[in-house]
Amino acid sequence: MTEASVYDVVINGAGPVGCALALLLASKTSSPQRIALIGKHFIPPGTLASAASRDPRTLAINHGSRIFLEQLHAWPDQSSSIETVHVSQSGRLGRTLIRHNELNVPRLGSVTPYDALLAALHGAVSRCGIELISAPAVHPHHAERVQIDLGERVLSSTLLIQSDGARPKGLQRQYSQHAVLATVRASRPRTHWAFERFTSEGPLAILPHPQGADFYGIVWCCSPRHAAQLAQLDDHAFEAALHERFGDRLGYFSSVGSRHVFPLSLHAGPSLINARTVAIGNAAQTLHPVAGQGLNLGLRDAVQLAHGLSAWLLRSDTDPGPMLARFAQNRRPDRWLTAGITDFLPRVFATGNPLVEHACGLSLLALDLSVSLRTPLARHLLQGLRT
Repeated sequence: MTEASVYDVVINGAGPVGCALALLLASKTSSPQRIALIGKHFIPPGTLASAASRDPRTLAINHGSRIFLEQLHAWPDQSSSIETVHVSQSGRLGRTLIRHNELNVPRLGSVTPYDALLAALHGAVSRCGIELISAPAVHPHHAERVQIDLGERVLSSTLLIQSDGARPKGLQRQYSQHAVLATVRASRPRTHWAFERFTSEGPLAILPHPQGADFYGIVWCCSPRHAAQLAQLDDHAFEAALHERFGDRLGYFSSVGSRHVFPLSLHAGPSLINARTVAIGNAAQTLHPVAGQGLNLGLRDAVQLAHGLSAWLLRSDTDPGPMLARFAQNRRPDRWLTAGITDFLPRVFATGNPLVEHACGLSLLALDLSVSLRTPLARHLLQGLRT
């Protein structure tokens, strides 16, 4: 019988949230080798993913998350700052501007390619002393200790942290929306401005892109049928469709590279899976991309879990159950408020009801006129609900 490798913590999932948690836990223990991080693959330090395997996503990282990643020495070289967010509704009056100086921060957020962030995090975890294990999907067995059979070896751990992005079981909602991802250049760029434009089919986000001052990342949420049509258009037709939907605030667009389509849905489940397993990041909640809150919420999961486990790591022979239960309870307000906001916004603006649409326009106007109204929302999107 294969002898098990023994750990205090095994983190299943080496995406941004799992890596961030691994780095935090490693900094809180004198025995980082008792922490294992399982991933499908790890990007070697100093390299990026190959063109064939490159992830097309760009990530909107809020100011609080950027500071956190910088403290972990895992901020990528490629990024573009967001200093102003312009929020509007297609075909209706009312708009809101959110500016970084109103919140006394150098930027509201940053945009970085997914692969650039992941490469920076993988480089950091390769230096922190934990064990990196390349393996496909794992199937743990739960007893007094968690057992993970990888075929050639068995892992035994006191705790298992699920951060693999598998959709959680619990609350589900299908939005009947797909997201079309694209990169474009604008003839009249506005430096460090991001745009969120709500349409009858879903939100359209236009984000500054780190490729250059006139480059923008497009996240166009619309019906599945429309998304499929947009993906098949030639560049000229797509540019015309984007200009028609967005307007001429940035002039005319020219396409850069290919387009990609992703289905959108909400999945949210419990943080505490059992007495020895917790879920964080997309393994706990998968959100609609409006306002770019998914990764930021997952990073807050990692911060609060590491804080809760810091005392236990010094005495890992004790029962971690009370600390895990406290973590799940403390995360509940931030998780459900953020999920509620990102669930409500894309649906209320897409009802097709003229009265509701006019009310949404008046709400945007009210937010624009009143600092006291928009600041609480802006601060939540900037740093989440602190508990």
